[in-house]
Amino acid sequence: MLKRFWLWLGRLLGKLLLTLIVLGLIGWGIGEGYYAWKFSGPVSTQEEIAADEAALTRLIIEDAVRIVEQHRDNTRVLRDAHAKAHGCVRAEVQVLDDLDESLRQGVFAEPGHTWQAWMRLSNGNAYPQFDRARDARGMAIKLLDVPGEKLMKNPLHAGDQDFVMFNNTAFFVRDVAEYRSNFAAQADGKKVLAFFPSWDPRTWEIRHLFIALKTLAPAPETPVATTYNSIAPFKLGSLNIKYRVVPAPQNCPPYELPEQNTDLPNFLRNALYQQLSLDRAPACFELQVQKQNAQYYMPIEDTSVEWSEKISPFESVARITVPAKDFDSREQNLFCDNLSFNPWHALAEHRPIGGINRLRKSVYEAVSAYRHQRNAHVVAPAPAGVGLGPVTSNRTAELSD
Repeated sequence: MLKRFWLWLGRLLGKLLLTLIVLGLIGWGIGEGYYAWKFSGPVSTQEEIAADEAALTRLIIEDAVRIVEQHRDNTRVLRDAHAKAHGCVRAEVQVLDDLDESLRQGVFAEPGHTWQAWMRLSNGNAYPQFDRARDARGMAIKLLDVPGEKLMKNPLHAGDQDFVMFNNTAFFVRDVAEYRSNFAAQADGKKVLAFFPSWDPRTWEIRHLFIALKTLAPAPETPVATTYNSIAPFKLGSLNIKYRVVPAPQNCPPYELPEQNTDLPNFLRNALYQQLSLDRAPACFELQVQKQNAQYYMPIEDTSVEWSEKISPFESVARITVPAKDFDSREQNLFCDNLSFNPWHALAEHRPIGGINRLRKSVYEAVSAYRHQRNAHVVAPAPAGVGLGPVTSNRTAELSD
């Protein structure tokens, strides 16, 4: 009797499991078919600005100010994102000699030219936390003494060309409207509502939740061993492109980082210090661009969609070298904290496009001004002895976002 019961129970559970597998496969197939239909080209090559974008942007600025106040470090107001830096280091960005004619635009117009730059490496969270915590990682590059009129007229940024990136291939919101809903929930401390704003399943953003979970990744071995993406699109002359920075150890002398103690709260800074300052080994990257092919689903206004590399491969446009150097001084860390990076610190040839980039312009500028006012900041000059070479060695730093 007992044996027959267990055999019956086993058959029942087996049928239930088989039914769940079949239903799961059917759901997966329907989802694949839906997204294949939804994410199909062609797409527009022009920006499309929603009527309520300006009003939503004002609300997002209010939420951003609330977040920086929530994450104040004693009396100091921190960035609203990427608050913790692993370091700001000198870099040299050299345009490739054999660059394709179509890519010779803006700062890439002169093959072989080398730009001096600052590079900031960071965690993504709005509050400094242990490096082993799952998080996004960011890279920001500021080319210095770039001639030409910039999109933002602030004289402090007259020579700047900035590139701002983080280490995922897509963003977890599609546009300004979803960003406002998501960001407001976070500012209210209701993170669950960021992707489930109501009981209506039609408002749920399951795909974007998975992108967010993928973004909150374990830390890399070192900040110079991961790929950083622009996520949002930009102009490159008449082209629409995205860009990324990839490690290129083949361009540097061979180097193997000693094993790091990942239990230390700042082990990513330690890894960077080990390589550049102790072992005197440079780090190498390549800056690459990906052209939009508007015949396929490569949208400008949806940053949650990764442009297919199979359809449009990335092309290298410049080599980046981070020379071996001491960087972890109090003076340079203060300078790093006060550096400002904004994708709108740019030539017209590199104009940011799309809703998330338009949002960045307003929010970055507003939060920077707010931090400046709240911190009653006295600008810090570039630290002495950092070897700026031909650039102005006493160039002042601005507050950052």
